[in-house]
Amino acid sequence: MEAFAQFVPLILIFAIMYFLLIRPQQKKVKEHQAMVAALRRGDQVVTQGGIVGKVAKVKDDGELELEIADGIKVRVIQSTIATVISKTEPAK
Repeated sequence: MEAFAQFVPLILIFAIMYFLLIRPQQKKVKEHQAMVAALRRGDQVVTQGGIVGKVAKVKDDGELELEIADGIKVRVIQSTIATVISKTEPAK
């Protein structure tokens, strides 16, 4: 019984760490993955590097083509998208 009492504080510390750090981070990662998966042509986005652009093309291999100015397009990795500024309406 005395050995179990020594492990109770460690178990409590792990539980607190799980609920305060690990679980919220996992939720944030899931939300980011859902946001990136929902990207489509015409969405205005901001990359983690601070580049603002409009999605010109969504490629299958995890890349996007962003138009950052008239006629200037750059390729970026989908996971580097930080936020979506404005969404376009789905095509009918």
